[in-house]
Amino acid sequence: MSTSTRRMRRPLVGGITAAGVLVGTLFTGTAAAVAQPDLQPGAEPTVHTQQAYAPEDDFTAKWTRADAKQLQRLSDPNAASRENSMPASLTMPTVPQDFPDMSNGEVWVWDTWPLTDEHGNQYSVNGQEIIFSLVADRSLGFDDRHVFAKIGYFFRPAGIPADERPENGGWTYGGLVFKEGVTGTIFEDQSYSHQTQWSGSARIMKGGEIKLFFTDVAFYRDAAGNNIKPYDPRIALSVGKVHANKNGVKLTGFDKVTDLLQADGTYYQTGEQNPYFNFRDPFTFEDPAHPGETYMVFEGNSAMPRESAQCTEEDLGYREGDPYAESLDEVNASGATYQIGNIGLAKAKNDELTEWEFLPPILSANCVTDQTERPQFVFKDGKSYLFTISHRGTFAAGLDGPEGVYGFVGDGIRSDFQPLNSGSGLALGNPTNLNFAGGQPFAPDYNQHPGHFQAYSHYVMPGGLVQSFIDTIGTHDDFVRGGTLAPTVKMDIEGASTSVDYSYGTGGLGGWADIPANLDVNSGGKLQ
Repeated sequence: MSTSTRRMRRPLVGGITAAGVLVGTLFTGTAAAVAQPDLQPGAEPTVHTQQAYAPEDDFTAKWTRADAKQLQRLSDPNAASRENSMPASLTMPTVPQDFPDMSNGEVWVWDTWPLTDEHGNQYSVNGQEIIFSLVADRSLGFDDRHVFAKIGYFFRPAGIPADERPENGGWTYGGLVFKEGVTGTIFEDQSYSHQTQWSGSARIMKGGEIKLFFTDVAFYRDAAGNNIKPYDPRIALSVGKVHANKNGVKLTGFDKVTDLLQADGTYYQTGEQNPYFNFRDPFTFEDPAHPGETYMVFEGNSAMPRESAQCTEEDLGYREGDPYAESLDEVNASGATYQIGNIGLAKAKNDELTEWEFLPPILSANCVTDQTERPQFVFKDGKSYLFTISHRGTFAAGLDGPEGVYGFVGDGIRSDFQPLNSGSGLALGNPTNLNFAGGQPFAPDYNQHPGHFQAYSHYVMPGGLVQSFIDTIGTHDDFVRGGTLAPTVKMDIEGASTSVDYSYGTGGLGGWADIPANLDVNSGGKLQ
């Protein structure tokens, strides 16, 4: 096994994919009709109507096991060792190992988001593009970063085509957003062993004020790393300003934190119900069907105690008489009940966005997957597209699918969402061979495609562009770790289908770390 940082460009076997989504009128391309891939024998997906419900209604769409079984039906059972078994139209192009580092060795970089408005437009300020990223000191091992994560920011001049920028994207690391200790003040129990910041989103408001929504986290561990009590994640808000000119960017403010939401145990699982629960990744937006109302989606888990959770026939979702259907008893006895992810919804109660109320989840993935990370909405052609990311390793027993972006379409932000692409949900995945084990990012499987762990934490941008970070590229005998942003890719979307645009960039890979703004404002928030 090699974990050296050397960079070698060499052909990697098979596989392609792209991820990107379309944001309302920001999407200007016309997607060609997308042919459905051939399917292997297996269960049929659940029938979903896409019917919309009021945001406050008590209806939760289900990403069912029958839906997720389509992922294995999309996979080529004859794909050989180190080949991609998934459809090329849904596979991100393979990223080479000799990637540039956007931080020039200063920090590890992973989850990243731009400065946006309520409609998903991406902003530069006085000609400077600004992004926020989870970062950690490079003295830490890459896999130790999660409990030490902080939110940092980068900037670069706007309006320069990707092929005219430095290879690493041309970003300058501006430093951390928060001073030490600021984000720990909201926790009543100050005996935490680690206090960290996880993903969120950044909104530019009238007057140029920046509202940074993020996940504020406290860990309570002993010297051996064991939990003294469950960790405490909260959805939080901090407010500041961006000061930008041709010489660079400076942030002010961000010196106070408002505690917005804590998991309630009714809709969203708590640490008392499951010490390994998920509650994070706020993304705020305005629903086109309800102008003036601000909503938030976030990752959660269904509010059931870990050891007694049970799934239902509706969670399985098989059609009556399907010969490939599993029995409910079989699924509940398999350990699949430990995977009960959902996507939550909350509504702002004031214009300052400092008070929120929980609404029922808009999507559950009970007995399907444990993680529905970084959810976001994209609105196009009168449809609401819900995107999330998930790992191969978090699928429930009896299911399998690539690391990547999963998507659902409906007529509103609360709908009977239809999973994209043959009912599977897969919108954009890493090159993956489902005929072989995946291994782990720190120890990829010998037989797996080199791109299996190449990219994660995708964010869909205007124009169908998708950015992500590099995790691991290579196989057991030769791999490198990432910690910087991957090339941007582009996907087309039409109806309930997506496909990678291989005409974008070079073979479907655009600029490294390319996150372009489509609007520019001055420091007072006025469009320029």
